[in-house]
Amino acid sequence: MIAVRQAGSRAADVTLGLLDDLLSEYRPRDFGVRLWDGSYLGPTGGAPERFTLVLRHPGALRNMFWSGSELALAEAYVYGDFDIEGELESVFALGDHLLVERSFGVVERLSLARRLLQLPSNGRHESKAVQLTGKRHSLRRDREAISYHYDRSNEFFATFLDPRMVYSCAYFAREDDDLATAQRRKLDYICRKLRLKQGDRLLDIGCGWGALVLHAVQNYGVEAVGITLSGRQAELAEERIRTAGVADRCTIQLRDYRELDAAEPFDKISSIGMFEHVAEDVLAGYFAQAWRLLRPRGVFLNHGISRPVDQPPRRGPSFLQKYVFPDGELVPISTALRLGEETGFEVRDVESLREHYVLTLRHWVHRLEERHEDAVQAADEVSYRVWLLYMAGSVHGFRTGRVNVHQTLFAKPDRGVSGLPLTRADWY
Repeated sequence: MIAVRQAGSRAADVTLGLLDDLLSEYRPRDFGVRLWDGSYLGPTGGAPERFTLVLRHPGALRNMFWSGSELALAEAYVYGDFDIEGELESVFALGDHLLVERSFGVVERLSLARRLLQLPSNGRHESKAVQLTGKRHSLRRDREAISYHYDRSNEFFATFLDPRMVYSCAYFAREDDDLATAQRRKLDYICRKLRLKQGDRLLDIGCGWGALVLHAVQNYGVEAVGITLSGRQAELAEERIRTAGVADRCTIQLRDYRELDAAEPFDKISSIGMFEHVAEDVLAGYFAQAWRLLRPRGVFLNHGISRPVDQPPRRGPSFLQKYVFPDGELVPISTALRLGEETGFEVRDVESLREHYVLTLRHWVHRLEERHEDAVQAADEVSYRVWLLYMAGSVHGFRTGRVNVHQTLFAKPDRGVSGLPLTRADWY
């Protein structure tokens, strides 16, 4: 490893020594480290420098590793203790090594703690982590959770989303498709999977900024209702519907799916990217409400992120829970299928779009980085860093198979009759 030290910096010497030990088993070491005083550690063995870890002050390493948690490391980035110059996606393999793969014995932990205490303790800005109140997954608390994520500003989300503002996995025919093309293809793919036709009544649970309901009304002749818990989303969706001149066939309601009346059932239901906000202990009620809202021979398309069955749920506070998706919870696709079937649904199709989400997220990360100043103006620097970290980390998660995303088509048969054609040729 190339090491360049500046004279007379006790904190720099301690930091560089700690890094030597922490990184001793990480190979190939394809990154550099630059300290606040200009001291530098380079890659080893002629490896290319894929990114540079920049420590901003003498207490940076202490903030990063004192608790030994993913949350502390993420907060150190969010609040500016360190920066990443270069490809942010590449840093997560290093994070896996330090927090998951490498094991530290008791003696090694004590030694690490003593050395970290030699570094100054730097104060932090006031935490912007979410503070929810009330019973978990009550109507009020769910509104708080959704508002925390989605209501920072429509202008902020517009910095990285496509022009239709579709905030879910796109559908690519080729890896070099542009984002707008892939998102339009996804909207149309959902409509074809639902087999929408003239006169159908469509419900979109968690409609976002209204892209799907608008597409379905304009291209398939349906009547559509979209529901969301985000006031900012509802305002923009309603404005877009009025501008498109389809307000007589398309409406947006600011309400929870549990508040909908089943007296007038829908022919088709979609839930795109909302499933992740529903915890496992209330999923049975989620499927039961979809069943009540759907007419016999109707279909329900559920699109949501899942975790592999051998990937245990996170214990304790995580970065995503504190800063991105409060109260969100991922379940295995097998759990979702079982709960859907126990409700009475028939599973007609399951499709993984995991590789598509890698491509989608890379577009979002690139667009957000390009519009850094616009994003900060629309929200703030912390929000920019939270979203950049969460989306780059998600690229790593989907690419390595730690998380997946599935579209599942559920049917509500009428005495065994699904009303569906024999093949799926019309989808393609």
